[in-house]
Amino acid sequence: MHTQLIGIDWGTSNRRAYLVGRDGKCLAHHADDQGMLAVNGDFAGSLAALRASMGVSDAIPVVMSGMVGSASGWQEVPYLDTSVPLTALPAHLVPVTGQAGCFIVPGYCTRDGAVDVMRGEETQLLGAVGCGLGDGWVVLPGTHSKWVYLRGGRIDQLVTYMTGELFAMLAGASTLAALMADGPDDDTAFAAGLQEARRGRPLSNALFGVRARVVSKTMAAAQARSFVSGLLIGTEFVAAQGHADSAIDIIASSALSARYQSAAAHYGMPARARDPDEVYLAALAHFFERL
Repeated sequence: MHTQLIGIDWGTSNRRAYLVGRDGKCLAHHADDQGMLAVNGDFAGSLAALRASMGVSDAIPVVMSGMVGSASGWQEVPYLDTSVPLTALPAHLVPVTGQAGCFIVPGYCTRDGAVDVMRGEETQLLGAVGCGLGDGWVVLPGTHSKWVYLRGGRIDQLVTYMTGELFAMLAGASTLAALMADGPDDDTAFAAGLQEARRGRPLSNALFGVRARVVSKTMAAAQARSFVSGLLIGTEFVAAQGHADSAIDIIASSALSARYQSAAAHYGMPARARDPDEVYLAALAHFFERL
């Protein structure tokens, strides 16, 4: 019977690893930029290097979630249907071919109406349910922001927004890039972006309006970055106002959580913050039964 395991949240750009005991206590933690794109397909070599850096032997099993299980990852793992409860995830772990004691957590796909998918967030949701989270909306901000309605420990609704990816693209290679390059976080500009999203204009039109505001001297260029952030995050909340009529739980880093809590307050939605490390560690405790 294993008394320890390594849990790895292996995303597209970044990777977080935790050595945990059966009680869910974190014994060691490691974070780096060795996401799926950085390892150039050498997942086995990258995992070996990670073990070495953490001082963890090959005998300790590994449970991985995120893009490591995608078609572009280490080994493609089929999505589960949302009828499968989150607490059943340990029974659906997929062994990595040729890697004894190495498993991948499957993601979920919803096909009821709009098709949507997730990889990685399901593990955080399992941990949140294990921490006592009941029915209601959970928001997991990031590159692809997820709004998930949990009902009876299952994913009842799933909606994804490309918020983080769009922000990065606009800041890196668009006509707004030069305007978004500089400027500190500006709460007033962020709130103005939230208010602009409330107007419900088509997003492509509202985004061009950012440039129009700056060149017309209506808004300072230094405010553009925060305004765009508010506009993109606000678009999520405007869409959610049609169905999120109760408190939401936000699972995110402290910086992102603060942004989303500010947006929730602006739109009159009660919000609670949950620590992403805490829920992830809670999830890992569930996987010992499968190892």
